[in-house]
Amino acid sequence: MGEVVWSMRFSEVFSYSHMLISGLIVSIWVCIVSAGIGFALALLCAEARSSSRLMIRAPVVWYVEAIRNTPFIVQLFFIYFGIAALGLRLNPSAAAIAALSLNIGAYFTEIVRGGLENSRKGISEAARAQGMTPLQVYWRILLPPALAKVDRLLVGQFVLVFLGSAVISQIAVEDLTYAGQFIQTRTFRAFESYLVITVMYAAAGIAFATVYALIRPFLFPWERDMRK
Repeated sequence: MGEVVWSMRFSEVFSYSHMLISGLIVSIWVCIVSAGIGFALALLCAEARSSSRLMIRAPVVWYVEAIRNTPFIVQLFFIYFGIAALGLRLNPSAAAIAALSLNIGAYFTEIVRGGLENSRKGISEAARAQGMTPLQVYWRILLPPALAKVDRLLVGQFVLVFLGSAVISQIAVEDLTYAGQFIQTRTFRAFESYLVITVMYAAAGIAFATVYALIRPFLFPWERDMRK
Protein backbone atom coordinates (compact mmCIF):
# COMPACT_ATOMS: atom_id res chain seq x y z
CA MET A 1 0.00 0.00 0.00
CA GLY A 2 2.86 2.34 0.88
CA GLU A 3 4.43 1.84 -2.54
CA VAL A 4 1.15 2.76 -4.27
CA VAL A 5 0.82 6.00 -2.27
CA TRP A 6 4.46 6.89 -3.02
CA SER A 7 3.92 6.32 -6.73
CA MET A 8 0.76 8.43 -6.71
CA ARG A 9 2.59 11.33 -5.12
CA PHE A 10 5.26 11.35 -7.77
CA SER A 11 2.70 10.87 -10.51
CA GLU A 12 1.25 14.28 -9.63
CA VAL A 13 4.64 15.87 -10.15
CA PHE A 14 5.30 13.98 -13.38
CA SER A 15 1.99 15.20 -14.76
CA TYR A 16 3.90 18.48 -15.21
CA SER A 17 6.77 16.76 -17.02
CA HIS A 18 6.46 19.14 -19.98
CA MET A 19 7.14 22.05 -17.63
CA LEU A 20 10.10 20.29 -16.04
CA ILE A 21 11.66 19.58 -19.42
CA SER A 22 11.02 23.12 -20.60
CA GLY A 23 12.59 24.50 -17.41
CA LEU A 24 15.65 22.29 -17.82
CA ILE A 25 16.10 23.46 -21.40
CA VAL A 26 15.89 27.10 -20.28
CA SER A 27 18.47 26.48 -17.53
CA ILE A 28 20.87 24.79 -19.95
CA TRP A 29 20.38 27.40 -22.67
CA VAL A 30 20.92 30.37 -20.35
CA CYS A 31 24.05 28.82 -18.84
CA ILE A 32 25.61 27.78 -22.15
CA VAL A 33 25.08 31.23 -23.67
CA SER A 34 26.43 32.86 -20.52
CA ALA A 35 29.45 30.54 -20.45
CA GLY A 36 30.24 31.39 -24.07
CA ILE A 37 30.13 35.12 -23.37
CA GLY A 38 32.01 34.68 -20.11
CA PHE A 39 34.72 32.61 -21.78
CA ALA A 40 35.25 35.24 -24.47
CA LEU A 41 35.44 37.89 -21.74
CA ALA A 42 37.93 35.77 -19.80
CA LEU A 43 40.25 35.37 -22.79
CA LEU A 44 40.55 39.15 -22.98
CA CYS A 45 40.67 39.82 -19.26
CA ALA A 46 43.21 37.09 -18.48
CA GLU A 47 45.77 38.71 -20.76
CA ALA A 48 44.89 42.21 -19.54
CA ARG A 49 45.22 40.97 -15.94
CA SER A 50 48.87 40.15 -16.64
CA SER A 51 49.61 43.46 -18.37
CA SER A 52 52.45 45.62 -17.04
CA ARG A 53 50.30 48.71 -17.65
CA LEU A 54 48.31 49.72 -14.60
CA MET A 55 45.59 51.40 -16.68
CA ILE A 56 44.87 48.07 -18.37
CA ARG A 57 45.41 45.78 -15.38
CA ALA A 58 43.57 47.73 -12.66
CA PRO A 59 40.02 47.67 -14.14
CA VAL A 60 40.25 43.91 -14.64
CA VAL A 61 41.48 43.39 -11.08
CA TRP A 62 38.59 45.48 -9.72
CA TYR A 63 36.08 43.59 -11.85
CA VAL A 64 37.35 40.15 -10.83
CA GLU A 65 37.57 41.00 -7.14
CA ALA A 66 34.15 42.68 -7.11
CA ILE A 67 32.50 39.61 -8.64
CA ARG A 68 34.37 37.06 -6.54
CA ASN A 69 33.62 38.86 -3.27
CA THR A 70 29.89 39.45 -3.66
CA PRO A 71 27.00 36.94 -3.72
CA PHE A 72 25.70 36.06 -7.16
CA ILE A 73 22.13 36.82 -6.18
CA VAL A 74 23.17 40.39 -5.29
CA GLN A 75 24.81 40.74 -8.71
CA LEU A 76 21.65 39.41 -10.32
CA PHE A 77 19.38 41.81 -8.43
CA PHE A 78 21.70 44.72 -9.18
CA ILE A 79 21.48 44.10 -12.91
CA TYR A 80 17.76 43.36 -12.97
CA PHE A 81 16.44 45.86 -10.43
CA GLY A 82 19.30 48.33 -9.94
CA ILE A 83 20.00 49.11 -13.58
CA ALA A 84 16.25 49.31 -14.24
CA ALA A 85 16.11 52.18 -11.76
CA LEU A 86 18.48 54.05 -14.08
CA GLY A 87 16.10 53.57 -17.00
CA LEU A 88 17.67 50.52 -18.64
CA ARG A 89 15.19 47.67 -18.35
CA LEU A 90 16.20 44.15 -19.27
CA ASN A 91 13.82 41.23 -19.55
CA PRO A 92 14.44 38.45 -17.02
CA SER A 93 16.33 36.18 -19.41
CA ALA A 94 18.61 38.97 -20.64
CA ALA A 95 19.33 40.07 -17.07
CA ALA A 96 20.11 36.49 -16.06
CA ILE A 97 22.49 36.03 -19.00
CA ALA A 98 24.21 39.35 -18.26
CA ALA A 99 24.68 38.49 -14.58
CA LEU A 100 25.83 34.93 -15.25
CA SER A 101 28.22 36.08 -18.00
CA LEU A 102 29.90 38.62 -15.73
CA ASN A 103 30.05 36.11 -12.89
CA ILE A 104 31.48 33.19 -14.82
CA GLY A 105 33.75 35.54 -16.76
CA ALA A 106 35.47 36.64 -13.56
CA TYR A 107 36.10 33.10 -12.38
CA PHE A 108 37.17 31.97 -15.84
CA THR A 109 39.60 34.91 -15.96
CA GLU A 110 41.52 33.67 -12.94
CA ILE A 111 41.54 30.08 -14.18
CA VAL A 112 42.78 31.04 -17.66
CA ARG A 113 45.34 33.44 -16.19
CA GLY A 114 46.75 30.61 -14.09
CA GLY A 115 47.12 28.47 -17.19
CA LEU A 116 48.77 31.29 -19.11
CA GLU A 117 51.28 31.95 -16.34
CA ASN A 118 52.37 28.32 -16.43
CA SER A 119 52.67 28.34 -20.23
CA ARG A 120 54.27 31.75 -20.62
CA LYS A 121 57.72 30.96 -19.24
CA GLY A 122 60.25 30.94 -22.05
CA ILE A 123 57.68 30.46 -24.80
CA SER A 124 56.88 34.12 -25.53
CA GLU A 125 60.51 35.09 -26.01
CA ALA A 126 61.18 32.19 -28.38
CA ALA A 127 58.07 32.89 -30.45
CA ARG A 128 58.80 36.61 -30.74
CA ALA A 129 62.35 35.82 -31.78
CA GLN A 130 60.80 34.12 -34.81
CA GLY A 131 58.98 37.31 -35.78
CA MET A 132 55.52 36.58 -34.37
CA THR A 133 53.41 39.48 -33.12
CA PRO A 134 52.18 39.55 -29.50
CA LEU A 135 48.66 38.70 -30.70
CA GLN A 136 49.92 35.70 -32.68
CA VAL A 137 51.95 34.55 -29.69
CA TYR A 138 48.87 34.74 -27.47
CA TRP A 139 46.37 32.98 -29.76
CA ARG A 140 48.65 30.42 -31.41
CA ILE A 141 51.35 29.67 -28.87
CA LEU A 142 50.26 30.51 -25.32
CA LEU A 143 46.52 29.96 -25.27
CA PRO A 144 46.13 26.36 -26.59
CA PRO A 145 48.46 24.68 -24.04
CA ALA A 146 47.16 26.97 -21.29
CA LEU A 147 43.58 25.86 -21.93
CA ALA A 148 44.68 22.23 -22.06
CA LYS A 149 46.07 22.61 -18.54
CA VAL A 150 42.98 24.23 -17.01
CA ASP A 151 40.10 22.98 -19.15
CA ARG A 152 38.81 20.63 -16.47
CA LEU A 153 38.76 23.50 -14.00
CA LEU A 154 36.74 25.54 -16.49
CA VAL A 155 34.24 22.71 -16.92
CA GLY A 156 34.00 22.29 -13.16
CA GLN A 157 33.35 26.00 -12.74
CA PHE A 158 30.70 25.86 -15.45
CA VAL A 159 28.91 23.04 -13.63
CA LEU A 160 29.01 25.06 -10.39
CA VAL A 161 27.53 28.06 -12.18
CA PHE A 162 24.86 25.85 -13.74
CA LEU A 163 23.85 24.55 -10.32
CA GLY A 164 23.98 28.04 -8.84
CA SER A 165 21.84 29.41 -11.66
CA ALA A 166 18.79 28.17 -9.76
CA VAL A 167 18.51 31.66 -8.23
CA ILE A 168 17.56 33.19 -11.58
CA SER A 169 14.05 31.93 -10.84
CA GLN A 170 13.91 34.82 -8.33
CA ILE A 171 13.56 37.26 -11.22
CA ALA A 172 10.91 35.13 -12.94
CA VAL A 173 13.13 33.28 -15.40
CA GLU A 174 11.17 30.10 -16.08
CA ASP A 175 14.05 27.72 -15.44
CA LEU A 176 14.05 24.32 -13.75
CA THR A 177 13.79 25.75 -10.23
CA TYR A 178 10.92 27.98 -11.31
CA ALA A 179 9.16 24.88 -12.64
CA GLY A 180 9.70 23.05 -9.36
CA GLN A 181 8.32 25.95 -7.35
CA PHE A 182 5.29 26.21 -9.61
CA ILE A 183 4.58 22.47 -9.41
CA GLN A 184 4.80 22.32 -5.63
CA THR A 185 2.36 25.22 -5.27
CA ARG A 186 -0.12 23.38 -7.50
CA THR A 187 0.31 19.87 -6.10
CA PHE A 188 1.41 20.63 -2.52
CA ARG A 189 4.05 17.92 -2.99
CA ALA A 190 7.12 19.92 -1.97
CA PHE A 191 9.33 16.91 -1.19
CA GLU A 192 8.59 15.15 -4.46
CA SER A 193 8.85 18.33 -6.53
CA TYR A 194 12.23 19.36 -5.19
CA LEU A 195 13.58 15.81 -5.21
CA VAL A 196 12.76 15.54 -8.91
CA ILE A 197 14.47 18.81 -9.83
CA THR A 198 17.44 17.90 -7.61
CA VAL A 199 17.90 14.68 -9.57
CA MET A 200 17.51 16.58 -12.85
CA TYR A 201 20.17 19.14 -11.86
CA ALA A 202 22.54 16.37 -10.78
CA ALA A 203 21.95 14.39 -13.98
CA ALA A 204 22.56 17.47 -16.12
CA GLY A 205 25.79 18.30 -14.26
CA ILE A 206 27.09 14.75 -14.70
CA ALA A 207 26.05 14.82 -18.36
CA PHE A 208 28.04 18.03 -18.98
CA ALA A 209 31.19 16.49 -17.48
CA THR A 210 30.70 13.22 -19.36
CA VAL A 211 30.12 14.86 -22.74
CA TYR A 212 33.17 17.05 -22.28
CA ALA A 213 35.32 14.05 -21.37
CA LEU A 214 34.26 12.43 -24.65
CA ILE A 215 35.02 15.44 -26.85
CA ARG A 216 38.18 16.56 -25.05
CA PRO A 217 40.59 14.39 -27.12
CA PHE A 218 39.35 16.16 -30.25
CA LEU A 219 39.89 19.62 -28.73
CA PHE A 220 43.50 18.93 -27.76
CA PRO A 221 44.70 16.31 -30.28
CA TRP A 222 48.38 17.01 -29.65
CA GLU A 223 48.08 15.54 -26.15
CA ARG A 224 46.86 12.28 -27.67
CA ASP A 225 49.78 12.29 -30.11
CA MET A 226 52.27 12.92 -27.29
CA ARG A 227 51.11 9.79 -25.46
CA LYS A 228 51.86 7.57 -28.45
